[in-house]
Amino acid sequence: MIKDITIGQYFIGDSLLHRLDARMKIILTIAFIVSIFICKSFPALLLMVLFTFVVVLISKVPVKMVLKSVKPIAIIVAFTSILNIFYVRGGTPLVDWRFIHITSNGVFTAIFMAVRIVCLVIISSMLTYTTTPTMLTDAIEKLLSPLKLFKIPVSTLAMMMTLALRFIPTLIDEIDRITNAQKARGANLDDGNFIERVKALVPIIVPLFVSSIRRAYELADAMDCRCYTGGPGRTRMKQMKLHPRDFAALAVVVLLIAGIVLLNIYFKAVLVR
Repeated sequence: MIKDITIGQYFIGDSLLHRLDARMKIILTIAFIVSIFICKSFPALLLMVLFTFVVVLISKVPVKMVLKSVKPIAIIVAFTSILNIFYVRGGTPLVDWRFIHITSNGVFTAIFMAVRIVCLVIISSMLTYTTTPTMLTDAIEKLLSPLKLFKIPVSTLAMMMTLALRFIPTLIDEIDRITNAQKARGANLDDGNFIERVKALVPIIVPLFVSSIRRAYELADAMDCRCYTGGPGRTRMKQMKLHPRDFAALAVVVLLIAGIVLLNIYFKAVLVR
């Protein structure tokens, strides 16, 4: 399961999504998240799913890689759906047996929540799949630049956020390597009750913390050797510029949000929280 986590990975490509400005991609991702939470009808939900499918096709990221980003949250999606099925009331009763009460509203809410989470994860993954860590850092710094008026170190904050995102795949690989090394030494990590399994994680957590601290010091030394300071006076090899395709993508997302709002008003389907 650990190896299936793909957050922070970059997929090398030359698709339209790769060529979009990183600042615009962050804005569009936020706008899509907003559209997810204002979606309250099944036609609007279908429109959102179709948009997500088209984005995956345009990105040219392998479908297998996209599905790997969804696999780790399968348990969360299933758990959330089950809770909504049994605890949301209203609508037509479907099952009414002893303490089990399932209604149409509960089923509809479960479907909405599951699809929302999956679409949210896929679109968020598209941001990191199609944007290099360097461009992501520059984009975050540009978008947060108004905070400089309040003496907030925006460049440092952007670098910290990007490094944290970038090192997720590295830490996952490190966990897998340490786990295999401990199993080769005879450690039993898969058997036993819950308490025994938690105790078995200690030989993994301790080396992981040591390795993470060592990597942090090595990264700090490398940045010092390259005289990295950030902030005022720092130049960039690649300047960020908005192109017509960026504004076209923004228009498409605006039309998506408008379409979702209109479908919600027209169909007046069941509302979900």
